[in-house]
Amino acid sequence: MVATPPPMHLSGRCVCPSDPQFVEEKGIRTEDLVIGALENAFQECDEVIRRELEASGQVGGCTALVAVSLKGKLYVANAGDSRAILVRRDEVQPLSSEFTPETERQRIQQLAFVYPELLADEFTRLEFPRRLKGDDLGQKVLFRDYYMSGWSYKCVEKSDLKYPLIHGQGRQARLLGTLAVSRGLGDHQLRVLDTNIHLKPFLLSVPQVTVLDLDQLELQEEDVVVMATDGLWDVLSNEQVAQLVRSFLPGNREDPHRFSELAKMLIHSTQAKDGSPTGEEQVSYDDVSVFVIPLYSQSQGSSGH
Repeated sequence: MVATPPPMHLSGRCVCPSDPQFVEEKGIRTEDLVIGALENAFQECDEVIRRELEASGQVGGCTALVAVSLKGKLYVANAGDSRAILVRRDEVQPLSSEFTPETERQRIQQLAFVYPELLADEFTRLEFPRRLKGDDLGQKVLFRDYYMSGWSYKCVEKSDLKYPLIHGQGRQARLLGTLAVSRGLGDHQLRVLDTNIHLKPFLLSVPQVTVLDLDQLELQEEDVVVMATDGLWDVLSNEQVAQLVRSFLPGNREDPHRFSELAKMLIHSTQAKDGSPTGEEQVSYDDVSVFVIPLYSQSQGSSGH
């Protein structure tokens, strides 16, 4: 048998010269090191933001979406509700998942179960189909707890009348009635209005990292990655964005700035009260940032391109 060599740094040196057997047994690849570097970078960035905000006395936070092209692979790291998609001639492929109170319900509820003091006796961790009222006391209603992917029934108790830890559906879901995201950077001092309840314990700065192997794709000149904040996705679906990409790029092949112009057009499409490129009336009231990244040139030559 031929042993698989351990992954290498870009300089060509072994990643773990003192632990080659461990690297081999665990099957650690270069890809794993890039993913780990991104995860660690998000954590360190969150700590830098904390120190900067404390020093300046300011408050604030943000989501983060990062793309890194390295050795023939595209790494997309996401913490929040921004989104990245791959648009090709005949397919649309999501490259990220959105992290909201609804998508991370069980993690958030479990944290409240383990550390109930985080809710300061002001919220209930249980999820109900609607906000309960006094008239519901003693009645059977549907509910979900941290250990449940399905639903069950329970008799409503007084503690169930508290404001729910997660309230609302879809993009209207809110964590502690405040935030629409469950991952991001910053917000270390953010509190629920008129309380001393901090939201940061429920927020993760750890990204989910998706890996796209560019060397396995027969990329075309108009294959792109679209990265955008939720302001775009509030009004346009993945397929609608892909439709706009495919209709714009073929007619602008000679424009050296066509990808940045496409990004501008996508932003404009979120503000179209009429005459929208998709033929629908749509207005985004959130901030909108868009990047359009061509992949074709990155696939040429060696895998280190």
